[in-house]
Amino acid sequence: MLKKKRNSKRNQSESELESMNYYIVTGASRGLGEAIVKEILESKSTVICLARTMNSTLQTIAFEKKATIFYEDCDLSHIQQLPETIKNIFSKINLEKAQKITLINNAGTVHPIKEAGGADHEEFTFHVHLNFLVPMLLSEALIKFTKKTYIKVLIVNITSGAANRPVPGWSAYCSTKAGLNMYTKTVGVEQEDKGTNVMAIAFSPGIMDTDMQETIRKATKGDFSSIDQFKEYHEKGLLRSPSFVAEILINLLSGPLENGRIYDIKEFL
Repeated sequence: MLKKKRNSKRNQSESELESMNYYIVTGASRGLGEAIVKEILESKSTVICLARTMNSTLQTIAFEKKATIFYEDCDLSHIQQLPETIKNIFSKINLEKAQKITLINNAGTVHPIKEAGGADHEEFTFHVHLNFLVPMLLSEALIKFTKKTYIKVLIVNITSGAANRPVPGWSAYCSTKAGLNMYTKTVGVEQEDKGTNVMAIAFSPGIMDTDMQETIRKATKGDFSSIDQFKEYHEKGLLRSPSFVAEILINLLSGPLENGRIYDIKEFL
């Protein structure tokens, strides 16, 4: 069942709810999601965070910056919770005041790290729901929500270079990221052809020093033959910090974008 939603302790007056720019960020409590929210809060926009845990650091920053932040407490891997979660998200957006709504689909998992035939039904279902189906359903809902308005909509899907090449042990991860890329491209083509205010892009952040990398390093060589390479990334300090990646992403979003394009951080290094 959906957990009770929890908002920040900041005084959320009616005027604050009417910020002109809204951001919806999934997986916002840690890693890249947390870093993205920190960058967004600099702009004093209204940020709606979807996460299983509340981040007190982000609340403090929001208070100091006089920004507005909301938490929607949910487990996105439980797909049956999503309709109620979407309803709660949209209840915080004033369509009459909003100029732009940006959805950043960041939540994801690398589990299961197993070769084809090694994962069970529940592991695969969990993975596909979180990495692929949830970003699609959130995007679809946002497009419908703003369809009869002039609000600019930007959908940002966090992808991976694994979408472009097969990695043994990552059959689920490579497949869902590849699917997410194609969904992004298709939405971009559709909206561009119709001349709408909706834009969809994907962004590949490369290798970062996050919990996901720690999970990868804990895999067995039998399940993930490239594990030594990823351990070397960590030992040699080759992993980028989430804050570094988030800054590049937010700078990218502030400039002109190509609808449906898959951007890679390597383009900006």
